[in-house]
Order: sequence, then C-alpha cells, then structure tokens
Amino acid sequence: MKLYYAKSACSLAVRVVLNELGIEFQDEEVDLKAKKTQFDKDYLSINPKGAVPALYLDNGDVLTENQVILQYLTDITPGQKLLPPVGDLRRYHTLEWVNYVATELHKTVGMFFYPNLNEETKNIFMSVVNSRLKYVNERLEHGPYLMGKDFSLPDAYLFVVLRWAYYFKFDLSPYKHLEQFMKNVAERPAVAVSLQQEKL
Repeated sequence: MKLYYAKSACSLAVRVVLNELGIEFQDEEVDLKAKKTQFDKDYLSINPKGAVPALYLDNGDVLTENQVILQYLTDITPGQKLLPPVGDLRRYHTLEWVNYVATELHKTVGMFFYPNLNEETKNIFMSVVNSRLKYVNERLEHGPYLMGKDFSLPDAYLFVVLRWAYYFKFDLSPYKHLEQFMKNVAERPAVAVSLQQEKL
C-alpha cells in the first residue's frame, strides 16, 4: 500500500499507526497547493477532494479520511491493540475519541493555517480551542493516554494536532497533562521513526 501525505499534516497520524502496526508501506509526498505528488502525478486524480491522507491499497482501491483509514488499518491487523474488537464497548469509546479529535480539535486548530484570518476571528477560534483542550487535559488526568494506560488510535491523531498547537505557539501552560502526553507519545519508537521518515 502507499500513503499519500504532506509533511506534518494529519496524514502523520496514519503514518504513526502504520508503523505501530508494523505494516509495510510506500509513501509519496503531496504538494497540497499545486495538487501534485512528488512524482508529478495529478493528485486530484487520486483523491478528488485534494486533501491528505489518501491510502492506495494493493487492490487499486483508495481510502481517504483519517478516521476511516485508521480503523481500516487496525481491522486488517490481527492481534493489534490500538482498537478493541467489534462488540467490545471500549472500541466505540475509542472511536468516540478518534472522532472528537477529528471534528472538534483538527477542524478548529487547523483553521490557524489560513493566513488571512484576522485577529478577531483568531480570538474566537482560540476560545473554542481552549475549551476543547481543557476537556482533553482533564481526560488525561486518568492515564498517560486517552483510553488510560494503553496507546490507541486517537492518541496518534491527538499527537499530530497538538504539534500544530505548539507550532502556532498556543499557550498550553494551563494544560499540564498535555505536555506529559506529548512526551509519552514522542518516546514511542514508531513515532520516532515516523518523524524521521518525514524529516521532522
């Protein structure tokens, strides 16, 4: 399979999970402005939405959207520990967190990538972001990871979004558990490898 990605984008969460699961994959970087891959392919012919990640499967099919790709990767990996099996209520609580990170954090923190945001709009988004970071911080009081003691799918995604928060120099000092979470995740071998692969 092949991962279409952009450096430091949300596709990094997919890369982390691929490495956590020990799945062999190729990758191809995407210029999201030009909609071209590093080998000069028209990226819109691969993913008409023009966003990353896209996962090109060995059968020629293409999957998009982080939440779906992450779940697919665990579902095809017997014995994995990143997402509990169907029927286990913990699975659905884990997917709750995947979707919370995707819809409530990714979409709000991601707004700061838009260069034309005025200060008033930034302040509005910042108040929303802070309320959501407070909620996540409180959750992390109960364990090093979102689901407790074990690293799972939403942790990979949250790590990426929080890297953006550091990039934008958000004041995260009120959220002590987030800082420890970032240290815990960064120490994972699969995460270190993923960062090296993207030269981050």
